Amino acid sequence: MITTVIVLYAAKKSKTVQFQDFDKNVLLKIFPLPLLYVANHVTGLASTKKLSLPMFTVLRKFTILMTMILEAYILRKTFPKRLVYSVVTIVFGAMIAASSDLAFDVEGYTFILLNDAFTAASGVYTKKKLGDKGLGKYGVLFYNALIIVIPTVLASAFTGDLHKIAVQSCFAFVLIFFRFVLMYSIVLCSHYNSALTTTVVGAVKNIAVAYIGMFVGGDYLFSWTNFLGLSICMSGGLMYSYMTFNKKPSGSDTGAQKLKLQISEESAGKYSKV
Repeated sequence: MITTVIVLYAAKKSKTVQFQDFDKNVLLKIFPLPLLYVANHVTGLASTKKLSLPMFTVLRKFTILMTMILEAYILRKTFPKRLVYSVVTIVFGAMIAASSDLAFDVEGYTFILLNDAFTAASGVYTKKKLGDKGLGKYGVLFYNALIIVIPTVLASAFTGDLHKIAVQSCFAFVLIFFRFVLMYSIVLCSHYNSALTTTVVGAVKNIAVAYIGMFVGGDYLFSWTNFLGLSICMSGGLMYSYMTFNKKPSGSDTGAQKLKLQISEESAGKYSKV
């Protein structure tokens, strides 16, 4: 958060980026993103501690269903049937895997489902806030970090985590740098895509985490039903990504392309005559 504030403030002063100056309306514009951001990270870390990597990965897929529901309710968005079917496949596989989890942990499941809800809400509201002309993607990043940085530092000092970070300063610096890159990448992805696409594409990267986690860590208890559920869930994510990035242009887009081509041909004909 501190890195985000410093980098974007310097960029704003040097006229590299532009976003709204701070005033009392900023708090209303950015709300509830800061609260969702903190809640997302707290529940995410708590669930990571309680669950094995494969189960953490597969249960995170419920974020996709929640994101779809919130986009339909808040952003009034509709989805093609093929995308709905792929999301249903993801959730179906996650349910199979969860039903046969031999290392079931009530507290871990509670944290991960809360984390799914906070992640979905954060993604959808980020997309909504990006539509605000005053904030923009840089304003969302800057003011989200600025508002919660002081409470987070105080909470970290109270729990003793701040001291641990100071002891491992080199490792912490690397994490801070990549966390800034990650935060910017998520906001940028939400800017150019839907919140649902950001969620699904982010989940696809966890395929490697899920399968590697079966052999690393020692906390995954193998069963064929659980493995089948994991595989179905991952296949649904890949299917969604394929259909999203290989969708055919709509009729209006095709018409626009034909019109542009026709205008270009007519212009070329005129110049050739000249």
